[in-house]
Amino acid sequence: MDIQQIFGYFGALIIGLVLGLIGGGGSILTVPILVYLLFINPVTATAYSLFVVGVSALVGAIRNMQKGLVDYRTAIVFAIPAFIAVYLTRKFLVPAIPDQLFSVGSFLVTKNIAIMLFFAIVMLVASISMIKNNRKDSGEETTIQYNYPLIIIEGLVVGTLTGIVGAGGGFLIIPALVLLAKLPMKKAVATSLLIIAIKSLIGFIGDVENLEIDWVFLLSFTSLSVIGIFIGIYLSNFIEGKKLKKGFGWFVLIMGIYIIFKELTK
Repeated sequence: MDIQQIFGYFGALIIGLVLGLIGGGGSILTVPILVYLLFINPVTATAYSLFVVGVSALVGAIRNMQKGLVDYRTAIVFAIPAFIAVYLTRKFLVPAIPDQLFSVGSFLVTKNIAIMLFFAIVMLVASISMIKNNRKDSGEETTIQYNYPLIIIEGLVVGTLTGIVGAGGGFLIIPALVLLAKLPMKKAVATSLLIIAIKSLIGFIGDVENLEIDWVFLLSFTSLSVIGIFIGIYLSNFIEGKKLKKGFGWFVLIMGIYIIFKELTK
């Protein structure tokens, strides 16, 4: 095992650590770590990411269920269109994308380059959401309302996006739950983890039929991420997650810019 692979496995621990500390965001690191440190094909990396993100989010969701923070009705309304969209995206849309898309002069845009560029754009949007995170939770119980049409549309959009890039999409789900279902922030974060877990794992099922999965690698990588979550949860008792979130947002912004530069200068 070379030094780059060691950094790759260490990255798995960091993914979980970030999830445990700030309740989200760590999944945005999974694809870059798999592609650039462990040299996994981007299509396979987004599939592996769905599994890692799904299992990691499930660990967090179970913890929140025990605390009574998950709103199951909202989770079901949001998750059904989301998991249908993510499954169909992984099963049919991603395999249907041609290996060579178009060329600009002498630069050929391939399927792998397009996926990484799209992923980088998602990273930039997520980073801005983390940096500008001004949402406050008063902790007061509000009457939960359901704007069903908008929740379903948002579920379809987030599901499709998750299917393409393999990230959890918590930065899109949490604001949707706060604005469309009027959930308090703590319940929105807890409920989003359950939604992310369901749709990511169902999306991965769409890949099992299309890709050859290296289960030994995937399970060892995921195990390290889960260990990272428990370390992060423990450290969150001593470190305030909100302060870390903004700093992590800047890191994700730099990573997104780096990916765009790297893919366009190949």
